[in-house]
Amino acid sequence: MNNTNKQRSFNSTKLKHFVIFIALVLLSILFLSPIFIVLLNSFKGKFFISETPFLFPNKETYVGIANYVNGIRKVEFIKAFGYSVFITVFSVGTIILFTSMTGWYITRVKTKFTSILYYLFVFSMIVPFQMVMFTMSKTANMLHLDNPFGIILIYLGFGAGLSVFMFSGFVKSIPIDVEEAASIDGCNPLQTYFLIVFPMLKPTAVTVAILNAMWIWNDYLLPNLVIGTEYKTIPIALQKLKDAYGSVDMGARMALLVLSIVPIIIFYLICQKHIIKGVAAGAVKG
Repeated sequence: MNNTNKQRSFNSTKLKHFVIFIALVLLSILFLSPIFIVLLNSFKGKFFISETPFLFPNKETYVGIANYVNGIRKVEFIKAFGYSVFITVFSVGTIILFTSMTGWYITRVKTKFTSILYYLFVFSMIVPFQMVMFTMSKTANMLHLDNPFGIILIYLGFGAGLSVFMFSGFVKSIPIDVEEAASIDGCNPLQTYFLIVFPMLKPTAVTVAILNAMWIWNDYLLPNLVIGTEYKTIPIALQKLKDAYGSVDMGARMALLVLSIVPIIIFYLICQKHIIKGVAAGAVKG
């Protein structure tokens, strides 16, 4: 009788796992289908995309890499790609460096000032960007931050809230004895941070890097408000794919969408194993 119950329980568990697996596969197909559709249409002529958006290219609709060539030529995609890479890489690096130091400081130094500072960072996460965007764009113009270098500081400001929150949570899980031992060995605070603390922050740092990189790479509104069309990033360049009469070259747009998606997907796949660990460490511990 016991063996029968065990067998039934085993079969029930297998069935449950199979159902969950099928559900996850269906969800994956659902989430990936838009990317697949964009990829398909990037090889079709622009006049066929609206007529047969879900069909594979055939002899009549297939245009090879013509859409990619036209898109790159029309919007100076290489230059836009360079601006996007520059802004994303240096913004993410700046956010990680300064917010990790801030999270470490406000966690280890217990004063009213650091407590207020922490809650200000947390509060900044719930303030909608639309509330401050016009004031921010005017201030950026007055302070001459309306360029690829200045927008890095603006991204630091907008990305600091969540990043400091995550780093602070993880620092609470680090035994302070490690830092005290480093201090006894002669390390000053900067040496303690860079040699001892920061290497231990790697899971959260990778998570912060992924979240901010995806946001900054795909961001349209902030670059459009601050640096405009003079320094076009990829999202801004994609909006310029219009002819003289306002018609959009959908073939070229699909092709450039593929080119803009590929780098961030590669970056995510390389780093994604750290996401769950980093989010759990930053949001739960402490």
